[in-house]
Amino acid sequence: MQPAIYGLSGERLTPDERDFFRDACPAGYILFRRNCADREQLRALTDELRAIAGRDDLPILIDQEGGRVARLRPPLWPAFPPAGRFADLYQVAPISGIEAARVNAQASAVLLRECGVNVNCQPVLDVRQPGAHDIVGDRALGSEPMQVAALGRAVLDGMRAAGVVGVVKHMPGHGRSHCDSHEELPIVSASPEELEQDIQPFRSLAWAPMGMAAHIVYTAWDAERCASLSAIVIGEVIRGRIGFEGLLMSDDIGMHALSGSFGERARGVLEAGCDVALHCSGVLEEMVAVASGLGAMSEASRTRLDRAMATVADAPASASYEQLAAKRDQLLAYASETA
Repeated sequence: MQPAIYGLSGERLTPDERDFFRDACPAGYILFRRNCADREQLRALTDELRAIAGRDDLPILIDQEGGRVARLRPPLWPAFPPAGRFADLYQVAPISGIEAARVNAQASAVLLRECGVNVNCQPVLDVRQPGAHDIVGDRALGSEPMQVAALGRAVLDGMRAAGVVGVVKHMPGHGRSHCDSHEELPIVSASPEELEQDIQPFRSLAWAPMGMAAHIVYTAWDAERCASLSAIVIGEVIRGRIGFEGLLMSDDIGMHALSGSFGERARGVLEAGCDVALHCSGVLEEMVAVASGLGAMSEASRTRLDRAMATVADAPASASYEQLAAKRDQLLAYASETA
């Protein structure tokens, strides 16, 4: 198995993609809006990916956070609120905020699982900081670490209840960034003491099955390399101080925060300690270059992957989307009434 997660070019696999994926046998795939026409098409696509891999537990990922980060959108799929709505409710009614976040995540996971998607790249555990870039913004679950951890746990629990694995991101914290890592390399110069606030939610949820490493330089820990490329940050902070033992993927290695060839980027994140390299564009030439920088997935990484997917292997039948969404909306209405 290759330690990579790849994107796809469109709504159906091309013959060249089929051949490449059979040969590469990647750890999993990630879907974007370009891959999702309707429920029938999406289910056929995910079924084909599993047939090629010969693995029922093949990870098929998506970013369905809600709000502005949602690959499945109306009119074919319902809209989901951004994380900031649950943060607002928590401020006036913490228990209601936690329950609303849980049932919302479960409702989203019900729809994803019906389409064959079994991994969702949330919750965002970045602690929102004043004056930071809006790349996090209302995707955050709050500006207080305990609140972020409490709501983040609810999201993980809700998704697991419907058979979907969660990915905590962006380790060890994106909340202080003053630029978008999609466009350039952020540099965070906060002190080690200040960064303790950023890592606290990740430490509280260190048992999470999967996590994503950020393309951000933290000068207090490693002034030369961003977290996803830093053996220091991954080894001493993510695996060490945070205590994260789950599957660690890089953020998308196609982002402009990184430089070098795709093979060098993929090799770099793995050598730093990531279990898998995430490549999202769906451009076949880039995927071939990524594959050129990779060997086989390590035994330790494969164990983490298997352990993560096993957390949803026996998920019981969930409540319906309609029931869950109705409960969420009732709880969120309380925040509006008390504002």
